[in-house]
Amino acid sequence: MTGRDEDLRVAELRSAVSRLRRELAAHPAEFPDRGIAEDELAALAAMVVSGMPEVPRLRRSLLLIAGSIGSVSALARGLAQVRTAVELFGEPPRR
Repeated sequence: MTGRDEDLRVAELRSAVSRLRRELAAHPAEFPDRGIAEDELAALAAMVVSGMPEVPRLRRSLLLIAGSIGSVSALARGLAQVRTAVELFGEPPRR
């Protein structure tokens, strides 16, 4: 926990999502699924503001973002940082 009693995983995810949102906003090229990536990043940002996010929802958003911007090499580092932050929450429960 940080000085504000915030879970460090949540802080890391918030930071990674914010970084990728800025990178995506600054990226000049349009691509077909950009809107999906923007919507899912906004959803992730909302989840971390509200407290402890649900791991299955985090992973679903990550898959949608990766599928949307995965081929845009300029965003690969930011995407990897979001993935690393999501992985801090552990594996989703097995069904």
